[in-house]
Amino acid sequence: MSTSTEPRIFDFAGIGVGPFNLGLAALSEPVDGLDGVFLEQRESFDWHPGMMLEPAHLQVPFMADLVTLADPTSPYSFLNFLKQTGRLYRFYIRENFYPLRAEYNQYCQWVAGQLRSVRFSTAVLDVTYDAGVYRLSVEGPDGPEVLLARRLVLGTGTSPYVPASCDGIVEAAANGGGGLVLHNADYLSRKSELQAKRSITIVGSGQSAAEIYNDLLQDMDTYGYQLNWVTRSGRFFPLEYTKLTLEMTSPEYVDYFHGLPQDQRDGLIKSQKNLYKGINSELIDAIYDLLYTKSLSGMVDTQLLTHSSLTGGAWDQATGSHTLQLRHEEQGSDYVLDSDAVVLATGYTYREPDFLAGIQDRIARDSAGRFAVARNYSTGVEPGELFVQNAELHTHGFVTPDLGMAAYRNSCILREITGREVYPVERSIAFQQFGAPDSVPTAAGPVSASVSGPAGRSAEPAPTQTVEVSA
Repeated sequence: MSTSTEPRIFDFAGIGVGPFNLGLAALSEPVDGLDGVFLEQRESFDWHPGMMLEPAHLQVPFMADLVTLADPTSPYSFLNFLKQTGRLYRFYIRENFYPLRAEYNQYCQWVAGQLRSVRFSTAVLDVTYDAGVYRLSVEGPDGPEVLLARRLVLGTGTSPYVPASCDGIVEAAANGGGGLVLHNADYLSRKSELQAKRSITIVGSGQSAAEIYNDLLQDMDTYGYQLNWVTRSGRFFPLEYTKLTLEMTSPEYVDYFHGLPQDQRDGLIKSQKNLYKGINSELIDAIYDLLYTKSLSGMVDTQLLTHSSLTGGAWDQATGSHTLQLRHEEQGSDYVLDSDAVVLATGYTYREPDFLAGIQDRIARDSAGRFAVARNYSTGVEPGELFVQNAELHTHGFVTPDLGMAAYRNSCILREITGREVYPVERSIAFQQFGAPDSVPTAAGPVSASVSGPAGRSAEPAPTQTVEVSA
């Protein structure tokens, strides 16, 4: 007599386990009847290990952990992590709301180690779709396996970005025919190599570039290298962190931004980089103070070059250095800079994973070929079927990579998956409104504005539409 069992079909599969999908795993763990699985090809959770500089801290307070802003009572909160590891009082006495970056990484590892739904060392090789079910071909510790899921949440994160102007020096270094060139993602593992060089140039304008410059500046007298910092920005922009600006990290602003035409959204993103890619103002001041202190012994062998775009570069075997071709954008003049080593603090970009090739017909796209992400973070041709984490910058705005909005986004995704509001989803938190009210004064006289929600629209979330993963 033969017996058969129905194959297990997960309610959803999360692919990639960075902070965003890890938060979703933590929030979904206690939900009765919800069966999800999270797959990560790395052996364990490790968040930007190349930038775990000792003094570096998050740019958001501890409440922007994986769960608190959705569920303050969750056992997976940062405060509970501190309590369970015996550091709660030390954190309290420190009187600083901003966790150290290494501390946040430890916290995420602590959470990941408790979640039954998270599988490390498991790579997704291919995904297909048939009869309402996604079929995932994976390679795990026990070999190949096929998993079935009704929905997907893509959280594969962003990858180091290298500008095309750097291709020449990067390829030369990679092929052993050039000097030392690396992305800041590899900074700590190769710091000793950098400090053995006669000169180092950092290219970039954001927090990572500033942290590396500050770190290398402290040791330059010991090692005797010359240090340069090149940015195409007009100045070293601080991250704007005033409270009314912070209100833009809100459901209302996401509503407003998402409702704008595509070309307007694209233009806004280009103009808002100092809202999410700027440098912590305290770090800028610390760099200046360190430069001032070092200048007491004479001029510091360093250059800070603004308005300067890297247009190309080449390795000079004879001199043992890179010749960087730069253009001063404001003056319209070209110049060169020689440097033995180059650190590219040029950020990260989203690249669609190869495993999506088999489900291209399930993905909605905009006119530029990007994910067309609905207000509820779905990008499938069918509503509520395929979700993204940190791939919706062009549809949801600069809050996309913000850790502080992750719990809100995960609450929205869980609402779509379960059909109910598992965690309260905020509709309105801002004092300001971002769009015009419903009614405006006319020549005949004033008319009372009726404002029921953000931008004069209903405070309820936009309806599901069939209309852009790490983090």
